[in-house]
Amino acid sequence: MPDSKFTIVHTDSQTQARIGKLRTAHGVINTPIFMPVGTRGTVKTCSPHDLVQIGAEIILGNTYHLYLRPGHRVVEQAGGLHKFTAWKKPMLTDSGGFQVFSLGPLRTIAEEGVEFRSEIDGSKHFISPERSIEIQNALGADIIMIFDECPPLPSDYSYLKQSMEMTLRWAERCKKAHRNRNQQLFGIVQGGMEKSLRKISVERTAEIGFPGYAIGGLSVGEEKPLMYETLAYTAPLLPKDSPHYLMGVGTPEDLVYGVSCGVDMFDCVMPTRNARNGSLFTTLGTIKMRNAKYKTDFTPLDPNCICHTCQNFTRAYLRHLHLENEILAHRLLTLHNLHFYLSLMRGIRRAIGEGTFSRLMADIGALVQLGQDQEKKETASGNTITEGRDSRNLASKLSQDTSNRKRRRERI
Repeated sequence: MPDSKFTIVHTDSQTQARIGKLRTAHGVINTPIFMPVGTRGTVKTCSPHDLVQIGAEIILGNTYHLYLRPGHRVVEQAGGLHKFTAWKKPMLTDSGGFQVFSLGPLRTIAEEGVEFRSEIDGSKHFISPERSIEIQNALGADIIMIFDECPPLPSDYSYLKQSMEMTLRWAERCKKAHRNRNQQLFGIVQGGMEKSLRKISVERTAEIGFPGYAIGGLSVGEEKPLMYETLAYTAPLLPKDSPHYLMGVGTPEDLVYGVSCGVDMFDCVMPTRNARNGSLFTTLGTIKMRNAKYKTDFTPLDPNCICHTCQNFTRAYLRHLHLENEILAHRLLTLHNLHFYLSLMRGIRRAIGEGTFSRLMADIGALVQLGQDQEKKETASGNTITEGRDSRNLASKLSQDTSNRKRRRERI
């Protein structure tokens, strides 16, 4: 088993939730954590400085897209993704498996790997487990992923079993090919919605041995209750002393539920993509920016939010920018949505440490405000306050404010 770089700081007595610290070559990550997605080497419309300001601790890059353009050798020549993008904190790259398998008729799967045509110019390419690791070693992220097959839905039991077994063989090949010991290579658990296959996948992936484990193949079109059922079954089976990563999920409610199941890491394009489409997360509910009722609404996007967007701009102005398709709209709305997600995770960490997580699980707004209170204290002190410091009085007040917040939602 690889040396553990993950430390569990505190566990929740009512759920599987835990606070942890994951050490990487570019810094320590506080978990549970949300990772903004920087598919092509950038979180769309955000600079590295923007991301640091809103509290991002780690971002994600996409191996498939960076391989196609600008090319992993270009990034390697620049000194790796960190120097190429001027991001100084931890990074994670996925293996490119999900994107390759999403190409449908443009790709052919075999035991050796996957042949596919570029979505850019139609040129032919081949990625094997070894090739995926070679690319990720060159990109130089702190955490990299095995090359896996993400089976489509619906798939029958026979296909899911064959796919899972091939992913296990590919996992072994990835581990053998991995050369850069400054990078942590995570395994990925597959098996569709079949619990028996998920169990086998967890056990055999753990036998191969990785410093961290991801749950793949969820949020690919299944109904939410089925996703939650599969997640609740799978996450507790993962090795307890390793970080658990739920790939490509999801809504704020998904993140809270995932944490309650023992998940430590999340990524999703939802906050950034939704922002560009004018759909905003607030403590009062979702705001659709195109709605005509905001034309003369000169109040903040979220009156409870302390992000740059909410402290400086009105709904009316943001709506105007969005309707005009101004770049500034994409940037300001993206910063708000990401700040919302990161505040949620900060609030979750604090609630776990204080023993209030199970009580606040159903109140996303309360968790976000708890996180923003933590952010204010950290800003005022100039230091990072230890997660879990006592704030039971604040948590109680936030819980009591729930009914008031529900009534205010009708206003938006």
